[in-house]
Amino acid sequence: MKIIVNHSSMQPIYEQIAEQIKTQVAHDVLRKEEALPSVRTLAKDLKISALTVKKAYDALEEEGFIVTVHGKGSFISGVGAGLLMETRRREAEAAMEQAVQKARACEMQDAEIREMLELFLEPGQ
Repeated sequence: MKIIVNHSSMQPIYEQIAEQIKTQVAHDVLRKEEALPSVRTLAKDLKISALTVKKAYDALEEEGFIVTVHGKGSFISGVGAGLLMETRRREAEAAMEQAVQKARACEMQDAEIREMLELFLEPGQ
C-alpha cells in the first residue's frame, strides 16, 4: 500500500490518508479482507503521529471501508468500493445540477446547455 502525505496541503493528513485508501479500494488495489498496516507501522513509515493514522482508520471504519478486529488489525471490508462510487456519483450529480442552475441564471436555453454538455462528452475532453 502506497500513501503519500503532503504536509503543505490544506487538507488534514488523516483525510489525505483516508482518501488515498478509499481510492485504492475503488481501483481494486486494496481488496476485500486485505490487512492494512498497523497504526504504528503506518505512522512510522509516514513519519507522522500514530494518533493521526488512528483518526484516519476510525473515519474509514465509520464509513464502512474497513473493519478493525481487536488484537488482529484493520482489514478492507469490501463494501466500501460500492459506497465510494455511490458517493462520487451523488457529488457528480450535485455538480451537474449546480452547472445547470448557473447556465439557466445566464439565461441559457436547455438546447444550449445540452450542446455544451455534448462538447464535454466528446473524446479528448
